[in-house]
Amino acid sequence: MPKQLSEMSLEELWQLFPIFLTEHRKEWAEWFEEEAARLKEILPAGTRISHIGSTAVEGIWAKPIVDILAEVPEGSALEPAGDAIVRAGWIRMSADERRMSFNLGYTPEGFAERVFHLHLRHWGDCDELCFRDYLREHPAEAGEYERLKLSLWKRFEHDRDGYTAAKTEMVAACTAKAKALYLARYEQETAL
Repeated sequence: MPKQLSEMSLEELWQLFPIFLTEHRKEWAEWFEEEAARLKEILPAGTRISHIGSTAVEGIWAKPIVDILAEVPEGSALEPAGDAIVRAGWIRMSADERRMSFNLGYTPEGFAERVFHLHLRHWGDCDELCFRDYLREHPAEAGEYERLKLSLWKRFEHDRDGYTAAKTEMVAACTAKAKALYLARYEQETAL
């Protein structure tokens, strides 16, 4: 019988779930819509659910993992929403008073057909949403980001932390530009 995920070391998990990039797939948007509909049933009214990450940027290579940002209204407690997400079959990966993250589609045998990461936050904690919109509206920088990821893929295939760290400078620079462009728009959406 294989080890349960909770019994595996970080190194074992990285071996079982390596970095893998693939060309953009149209079904990622469909998978997001289906999962977002399920999440709307269990999360507080007024939660904004967004498709983020590279799978949300048409035309660039990505890990075949659909990233979702769920922003609950200010004043809503994260813990009850997090508990509902776990009851719906997600694995809680990290949690503090401001942020929680969850995975779906990770099995002791490896990736399932559909794999998701869910980031649970309060409204306005949306750097990833800014980054997504920036890449969508700036194809040259999206292409540069894609080239960076492709150059890092094999070197960090079994080191997710290293892969993420190697992208940090570019992600931070694009996010800073994006926040200057989009944050007021997102705050206005919060007020509606």
